[in-house]
Amino acid sequence: MIGKVRDLVADVERIAVLRANALGDFIFALPALDALRAGYPAAELVLIGAPWHERLLRDRPGPVDRVLVVPPAHGIRPAGSGEPEPAPESMARFLDAARRERFDLALQMHGGGANSNPLVAGLGARVTAGLRAEDAPPLDRWLRYVYYQPEVVRYLEVAGLVGATPTGLVPRLAATGADLAEAYAVLGEPERPRIALHPGASDPRRRWPADRFAAVADELVAEGYEVLLTGTPEERALVAQVVGAARHPVRSLVGELSLGGLIGCYAGCEVVVANDTGPVHVAAALGTPTVGIFWVGNMINCAVPLRARHRPIASWTLNCPVCGQDCSRELYPARGGGAGCPHRVSFVTDVPVVEVLAAVADLTGR
Repeated sequence: MIGKVRDLVADVERIAVLRANALGDFIFALPALDALRAGYPAAELVLIGAPWHERLLRDRPGPVDRVLVVPPAHGIRPAGSGEPEPAPESMARFLDAARRERFDLALQMHGGGANSNPLVAGLGARVTAGLRAEDAPPLDRWLRYVYYQPEVVRYLEVAGLVGATPTGLVPRLAATGADLAEAYAVLGEPERPRIALHPGASDPRRRWPADRFAAVADELVAEGYEVLLTGTPEERALVAQVVGAARHPVRSLVGELSLGGLIGCYAGCEVVVANDTGPVHVAAALGTPTVGIFWVGNMINCAVPLRARHRPIASWTLNCPVCGQDCSRELYPARGGGAGCPHRVSFVTDVPVVEVLAAVADLTGR
């Protein structure tokens, strides 16, 4: 049955929510998790996620009580460092153990559902609910997955399938004392206001060129800021390109901070300038002002809607710079370009440096 807002389900003691993908994806689901917590205050709320979710949420204030780590599986999550490759027997063992938890509700907030709906149905909950694309099996309560929709609202609608109403539309993430202590141990006391730049993104189509980040860094250093460059270990070479292209000294933090330390770092920054990737959404959830660089389709889905502290800047490139294909017109376009276009070149190079700098100045009042 196509979904609509329902009444709360009676006698709910335990809720499972599948959301095992990337950092920004988790941030988008936070308002829906808050709605479930408010709607079912006495229930245990269990996130079915990845190992990094368990590390992030341990001892952190928020709606999630516990993380149940799902094994690697196609369409659910890839194997992390040191983990075995996906195996059917590991998922069978996971589902057997999960059914013994006796979940009352199981919600799919993991995408279109081709792979995730069978997993959620396999949890054995009294009521299942979630998203459904054309190729996905139905759950007890479902709503159609339509690509162009703000992600936060998408998951609030899923929560509404079991009667949970929104308590807010903006993700909120708390920085813990441990986060702040780690950042302080690495960075020390700031001698100048700090601005962080994050030039990476898992998809090359969402990456603003390294020389543009370097140009921004040079202007900000000249204006008296300490400029920090953040990135994952896989983005070390990209961050090094920015450092090498900058005329003024900037500091790379690649490999120096855990995710918690990154949170502590961003909590102390005046602004975070980043591509459309997890860190810009983390910074926004912390309340740190952000300047985000978005492909226009992703701006619809992912940009924070507030403007008092946030300036998302859109690239209006619709056609692939290599083959010319219109990447906005497919049924389920990949983030930053069409799923049918094979090219992985930047779709955001048309964003001008001057516009990014003007947005930073607007947010800082300088």
